[in-house]
Amino acid sequence: MNLPRRAHGIFRWRRFGAALSSLLVAFAVSAAAQDRAFQLDPAQTSVKFTVGDVLHTVRGTFQLKHGSLELEPASGKISGEIVVDAGSGNSGSGMRDRKMNKEVLESNRYPEIVFHPDRIEGAVANQGKSSVRVHGMFNIHGVDREITVPAEVELSADHWTATVHFTVPYAKWGMKNPSTLFLRVNDSVEIDLMAAGNVVRPSIANSAR
Repeated sequence: MNLPRRAHGIFRWRRFGAALSSLLVAFAVSAAAQDRAFQLDPAQTSVKFTVGDVLHTVRGTFQLKHGSLELEPASGKISGEIVVDAGSGNSGSGMRDRKMNKEVLESNRYPEIVFHPDRIEGAVANQGKSSVRVHGMFNIHGVDREITVPAEVELSADHWTATVHFTVPYAKWGMKNPSTLFLRVNDSVEIDLMAAGNVVRPSIANSAR
């Protein structure tokens, strides 16, 4: 059947529009799946700890030394490290902190606490909030421990934040419980990591390590 010239033109434009739409969708999917790198900013990152005793709850902080992560969204693979200064623990009591460093963490021998993530369970949205679980190796007191922790992640074009909560059973993991005859403290400590920083290209992150 012969179509008028105008109909041929409309048909061609529709085919062109459909092809262009498919190309844009493919580009958007590809862009969303690109590897992303995340730098941790020590000024925006906090590591808080909480441990209870029979009288009250002790709260304090550790200082981030450095950290960077690289995510492959298609596979869920994540690499990099988060490094905390083991000797920076500050609970507001010099005597208690010296005891923690000398007897529990032995920070002179083991100066760093390190988390090496290797995979993410769940999808990280290209923009906005995501709830995932992060698996990896947690090194404290010179020993690697396999852990999986829940994380709330929020991404924008150039910035990211993450909140992670987990428990460290330090006594079970071979560290000394600093309890005395008159003061009993829990044999585990709660950790809250609130990380934030910039989203950068993986090549930039690798050169910064």
